[in-house]
Amino acid sequence: MSKQHLGHTARKRFGQNFLHDNYVIDQIVSAINPQKGQHMVEIGPGLGALTEPVCELLDELTVVELDRDLAARLRTHPFIASKLNIVETDALKYDFSQLISEDTPLRIFGNLPYNISTPLMFHLFSFANKVQDMHFMLQKEVVNRLAASPGNKNYGRLSVMAQYHCQVIPVLQVPPGAFNPPPKVDSAVVRLIPHQQKPVSLINEDTLHTVCAQAFNQRRKTIRNSLKNSLNEQQLIDLGINPELRAENLSLQDFAKIANAVETYTLDSSNN
Repeated sequence: MSKQHLGHTARKRFGQNFLHDNYVIDQIVSAINPQKGQHMVEIGPGLGALTEPVCELLDELTVVELDRDLAARLRTHPFIASKLNIVETDALKYDFSQLISEDTPLRIFGNLPYNISTPLMFHLFSFANKVQDMHFMLQKEVVNRLAASPGNKNYGRLSVMAQYHCQVIPVLQVPPGAFNPPPKVDSAVVRLIPHQQKPVSLINEDTLHTVCAQAFNQRRKTIRNSLKNSLNEQQLIDLGINPELRAENLSLQDFAKIANAVETYTLDSSNN
């Protein structure tokens, strides 16, 4: 099958793989379940595989598209152009809070380019309190990482941070043949529902980021070593956390304890 699809060539640098399998598209749209009056936002509409069926169910849809050619096609789309609010920008840099009105939280969805999916989710988590839910098509491995629990080989910084912000629900698996060109990996759709109330309370969210990065950047080491720039062995023991453990053995609750302790010691030392 050629890479030409409706006259648009998939661009490698944008990580473009276009969905074309109608059965899979129907399943995804059913999972998203768009309703009139909701504020729906699609990231990376591409050739409109999800955009068109979602638009059939809505009066308006906001789409964020970086590729100029694709944005231009959507502007002149014979059926849905009038329903679209097209934001031509890089979703990684876009301030999604611009789209938020008081009463209607955002519902975000998209077939995310694999090369930016992880940083993009971290970016979107910063708007989580304004978002009702998110549905993303991702590399299956990324969905496994989002949903992984402690002790699992896929468990890492993304798991901890995603689960701090959201309930993570894998929805369906999608084979490579559903795309054009077919990617070399399996894909999956995940539903992320931001917590109304976070599962742990933190003094400073950034500190959770920092300790997770320190711990997982050296995941083969015990936390006595990987976290030594943040807490010493005795401080870990005082928190009830075994310094012999590795990052992948620690729960979100453990990381929150560590982050709050780091924050408290930092505040104490700056006040003394």
